[in-house]
Amino acid sequence: MNERVTSARPLRKRFLAAGASMAVGALMLSGCAQSQREEKPSAGTSQDVGAGAEAVDPTFIFAASSDPKSLDPAFASDGESFRVSRQIFEGLVGTVPGTADPAPMLAESWTNSDDGLSYDFKLKSGVTFQDGTPFNAEAVCANFDRWYNFTGIQQADSVAYYYSSLFKGFKDKPEGAVYKSCEAVSDTEAKIDLAEPFAGFVAALSLPAFAMQSPTAMKEFKADEISGSAESPVLSEYAKGHPVGTGPFKFDKWSPGDNVELSAYDNYWGDQGQVQKIVFRMIDDPVARRQSLEAGDIDGYDLVAPADTKALKDAGYNVLSREPFTILYLGLNQKVKELQDVKVRQAISYAIDKDALIKQTLPEGTKKAIEFIPDVVNGYNSDVEAYDFNPEKAKELLKEAGYPDGFTIKFNYPTGVSRPYMPTPEQVFTNISAQLKDVGIKVDPQPNKWAPDYLDRVQATADHGIHLLGWTGDYNDTDNFVGVFFGQEKPEFGFENKALFDKLTKARGIAVLAEQTPLYEEINADVAKFVPAVPLAHPAPSLAFDSRVESYPTSPVNDEVFNEIKLTK
Repeated sequence: MNERVTSARPLRKRFLAAGASMAVGALMLSGCAQSQREEKPSAGTSQDVGAGAEAVDPTFIFAASSDPKSLDPAFASDGESFRVSRQIFEGLVGTVPGTADPAPMLAESWTNSDDGLSYDFKLKSGVTFQDGTPFNAEAVCANFDRWYNFTGIQQADSVAYYYSSLFKGFKDKPEGAVYKSCEAVSDTEAKIDLAEPFAGFVAALSLPAFAMQSPTAMKEFKADEISGSAESPVLSEYAKGHPVGTGPFKFDKWSPGDNVELSAYDNYWGDQGQVQKIVFRMIDDPVARRQSLEAGDIDGYDLVAPADTKALKDAGYNVLSREPFTILYLGLNQKVKELQDVKVRQAISYAIDKDALIKQTLPEGTKKAIEFIPDVVNGYNSDVEAYDFNPEKAKELLKEAGYPDGFTIKFNYPTGVSRPYMPTPEQVFTNISAQLKDVGIKVDPQPNKWAPDYLDRVQATADHGIHLLGWTGDYNDTDNFVGVFFGQEKPEFGFENKALFDKLTKARGIAVLAEQTPLYEEINADVAKFVPAVPLAHPAPSLAFDSRVESYPTSPVNDEVFNEIKLTK
């Protein structure tokens, strides 16, 4: 057995001690401090609410850009769902503060076999779910077996996106499935066997989609009873109003279109921190979010419009940027006749001036993309075809493809939302549309409200053309970007490429980094030649806070839990 994690130190550090240096990316707004998660204080010990400032208001109001798609993280893939989920749920694995790297959470340590097919997790003891159900190895196996036993609509990309993308198969369709079985060896030891090696297995468990959920609550509120269709799924009773995890905050209520309310879980195993109540207020317009902060109606918001950053800083608000761990891309659906020709896809790539797009529509700190992973991720290949802006080359390729006068195509884009990789979708749409028009490609605008209409349309149907979408990386692995996008046939991109699929499957099973890296470099070059989509930029999302917010645990993968926030009043 190879020891991968020997420390039993709990991961998510909750108590903010002034004067210590911070981990990379976990930024302080004033002073210099390091978050330090501790065991929950014994009865009668201060919870540090208002420590050193008795008048601290423990209610934290955060403006979300949209409703969550689902309160059941296993059936979600969007950032606003996961923002809520991270407060309620925890996984076996978390992240090192300020990074995308895995670290212990509900699992204190783990070992794996030499062949990468067996993992033993040593679990934290004394932890309970918010409904009183004990967290133990049986609960771990209940969650893993639940995912593997998804059937019908539950398996759709629009529903169980992450499990389908990363674990590849289900009990009724085991061909190529990664997961095999889970055994509760004891209350505090779970053994998980894989059918296929998956180098990113441990890191993937840091995703909210694989958080531990109460088996009792899932059964009582029929978590798996989803109806509707893959294009328009209808959530279960559990996913709409009864999520139960082990996290520092428990669910109170969700008023769609208005807010989600959470409150501190009294029996939380770690430190609860100062924030005792969270209100996620739905404000889909970036201007309205800024105005709400300026009016004192909210404490903070994400996805600050690029044009607002300087003005907010000058006015005394605290503005933070996350390290870019994102990708914004223009998706190309090859079910559309014109897009089946690689020359057309290349022409679209050459037609876009990424530098102008970034300068005019994206936040300060954004980097131009030439491939679908940030340059800090293993497998990045700086020698791929970059498709530098060349409108004349684009026109030439269109002519060679049989479209000397261009053509008209549907251009799908979301409304009523801001995303970390795309704070102002309408501006990005307008900018790219004008650039495509310059080379003869006219667009048929296809706006849809983000959730559920837009995501369902571009991810679950063939009824879309070119489209805007993106990704915030979940952990530091090429498979989490390129494998998720292009590892299997998907309605979003509409292509079958067995050679690419096979290479990605092979790469994700190689445990030795020195052997894996050159294959991923080759894959990124292949993707650049094939052009299934156009990588546009790696945006650096910004957040803005009221001056009372002294520190906030910024994370490149959005692993930001609000009991780590420090307030001054």
